[in-house]
Amino acid sequence: MRKVLVLEDEDNIRSFVVINLKRAGYDTLEASSGEEALEVVRRNPDIRVALLDVMLPGIDGFEVCRRLRADNAKIGIIMLTARTQEMDKVTGLMTGADDYVTKPFSPAELTARVDALYRRTGGEPMMDNGEIRQDPFLLNTRNRTLEKAGRRIKLTQVEYSVMKLFMENPGKALSRDEILEAVWGRDYLGEVKIVDVNIRRLRLKVEDDPTNPTYITTVWGYGYKWGF
Repeated sequence: MRKVLVLEDEDNIRSFVVINLKRAGYDTLEASSGEEALEVVRRNPDIRVALLDVMLPGIDGFEVCRRLRADNAKIGIIMLTARTQEMDKVTGLMTGADDYVTKPFSPAELTARVDALYRRTGGEPMMDNGEIRQDPFLLNTRNRTLEKAGRRIKLTQVEYSVMKLFMENPGKALSRDEILEAVWGRDYLGEVKIVDVNIRRLRLKVEDDPTNPTYITTVWGYGYKWGF
């Protein structure tokens, strides 16, 4: 079964989400608090995608996201928020989320986001195999892992997809729109700024000095380049 966690403290919203995901063929597990969500994931390690409400009593969605990401780089995480402030979106992404959806959202939009993220997290068979080596980096496309000088770098599945795109196109300037379409899909309904936040996260992981990047360089007014 395709397991998805739904963390939402408002019963009517949670029921709305659960009903629509079940109609789309997902096995949904519910939680109404951050503490309960962490316990559900502990008991169900095969959960592939988690939908996390931001505003919760006790442990909030950001903290749940941090803890899930610390334990599992592969789980897909979508933040659900009723707030539209820029910092909420950036905070969610920088704490390890892959995407965010602002309430109110349509069932079709939410299901499309879950479908796309489920595919990226390896929930469906991948035909790709082999390695891409660009010293000091080694990308294993069979295991979906990255090493730098022999040291494993923990990546989310979205970060892996961005790195794979870069390493398949060394020295090529890629626009934000190209990256968005290649990684999130042409039907992605979110904002292009999700690309910038994921680049910030990647630089923290792969650069010797993230404030002075040498591998992922900015092409001003256009996008980014894998600097080989």
